[in-house]
Amino acid sequence: MDQVFKALTIAGSDSGGGAGIQADLKTFQMLEVYGMSAITAVTAQNTLGVHGIYDIPIEGIAKQIESVISDIGVDALKTGMLSQPEVIELVADLVTKHKLSKLVVDPVMIAKGGAALLAEHAQDAMRKRLLPLAALVTPNIPEAEVIIGMEISSLDTMKEAAVRIVEQFGSAAAIIKGGHRIGDPTDVLYDGKQFHFFTAERYETRHTHGTGCTFSAAITAELAKGKTLTEAVQTAKTFITLAIRHELGIGGGHGPTNHWAYWREAQTHSGLQAKEQGKS
Repeated sequence: MDQVFKALTIAGSDSGGGAGIQADLKTFQMLEVYGMSAITAVTAQNTLGVHGIYDIPIEGIAKQIESVISDIGVDALKTGMLSQPEVIELVADLVTKHKLSKLVVDPVMIAKGGAALLAEHAQDAMRKRLLPLAALVTPNIPEAEVIIGMEISSLDTMKEAAVRIVEQFGSAAAIIKGGHRIGDPTDVLYDGKQFHFFTAERYETRHTHGTGCTFSAAITAELAKGKTLTEAVQTAKTFITLAIRHELGIGGGHGPTNHWAYWREAQTHSGLQAKEQGKS
């Protein structure tokens, strides 16, 4: 068979299946990348909110990561919920030890329902230890405001925030996601040299749980395949836009996105192409 590309997610488990480890693995699978995981915490949650967070012992997290790296290997990896400073320190140490250069950091801080997922005392550890190792940091606007301590209210301040994350914390690149702004959601990517803008149509829906996890997982999957950063972000933007557009409509609160949508769209497109070719 063709080469198997491998991606690792280091994040929390979402019992509702819409975000965290579950969303990441679904995304990897849909993009034809072999997904692996290291669970940092188990959450009890559904579309109505987070009802409990149970941290995994540090030793257990370390063994998960080391087991995967030592046997299977990692082409790219991403982080999600890292609620304890010790977990951030551990991940930074292992990324450095194993020289893992394709690291996507999704600075998960607040759940859709408002629950805090990154303690304040862990934020400094992320800034000092993890961000300098990131090939890409993927905050939404509220997360970027916390990271750099400034208000973001316009495209210009989004650009400034992306530059500051790269220049102040040493990340190779940063993308500020624009979903929290009014109008079409434009994401601003700064790759250390220039800006790139990614815009899609906005769909009004309450079913957006796990969008950040899914977006960063799609980027990670594409980087694992050897795609450039801009190619990876463009695919991820298409993936999450379709996942939101074709909502599943499940749950009584912030429902999950549709991880099947991108693959089904591709299959439909392939089917139409084959049908047209058959007519010619």
